[in-house]
Amino acid sequence: MQLPDGFRYSQACLQDYVDCRRRFYLRYILKLPWPAIETEPSLLHEEHLRQGLQFHQMVYQHRIGIPEDVLGKIAETQPDLQRWWDNYKLHVEDDVPPGGTPELQLSAPAGAARLVAKYDLLVRDDSGRFLIVDWKTSRNSPRRDWVRDRLQTRVYRYLLVRAGLDLHGVDQIDPSDIEMRYWFAEYPEETLRFAYDAVQYDQDVEYLERIMEEIERLAEDDFQRTSNEKRCQYCRYRSLCERGVEAGEGLEEALFFDDLDLETLALDFDQIEAVPF
Repeated sequence: MQLPDGFRYSQACLQDYVDCRRRFYLRYILKLPWPAIETEPSLLHEEHLRQGLQFHQMVYQHRIGIPEDVLGKIAETQPDLQRWWDNYKLHVEDDVPPGGTPELQLSAPAGAARLVAKYDLLVRDDSGRFLIVDWKTSRNSPRRDWVRDRLQTRVYRYLLVRAGLDLHGVDQIDPSDIEMRYWFAEYPEETLRFAYDAVQYDQDVEYLERIMEEIERLAEDDFQRTSNEKRCQYCRYRSLCERGVEAGEGLEEALFFDDLDLETLALDFDQIEAVPF
């Protein structure tokens, strides 16, 4: 497969490939628009995405020094955002140390392209350990084993080892010095923590490199629809694949990773009004 110019692997596109080769092909190779509503009701879903992006922006601004009282004015007219922000102020210090680098992007060579990831927050503590933090505004509180096996959990820790060697003057990052935490704005007492080690890193090297090599050697006809039709219920391309027009009722994957995959949304931070201070 000839990848498009400037193509970059990410946790999102690799997850799409693992879930459904056809979805990956339509979305990242052909770059087709979204012909179907992802979840219903669509307007509520869109609003949830917008507020999730707004929450990420508020946390980013807080981490770079904008006062809480200034940021809190944004949330006053939006109940969900207000609840998330209140939970952040009350609970985040229990799970996330101060400081760190927010909205950090790392990349490394990967086959014929590059592998990239944008970290919500990366903190190095006094002992030299690295903490990856990802903010979540999910409606669901997902199962730990399900999140553990998602591509984001694997890619973010793996890529920090691969591409993070120049961070803070570190010559080499030991996988055992890395931990990833998912912090849930809706469930602030249910933070998920995932340690890392050399064995897991070696497994991720083999797994991720195999997937990317496989993508690059497949022919167009090899990008077939998934056999698991449950995944089609929340897929934006289900009508093109003749697997229904109306959306499903919000499976675990759709609800949890709506806000995880902010890197692929049409919206970005530049489209959100800046906070005056």
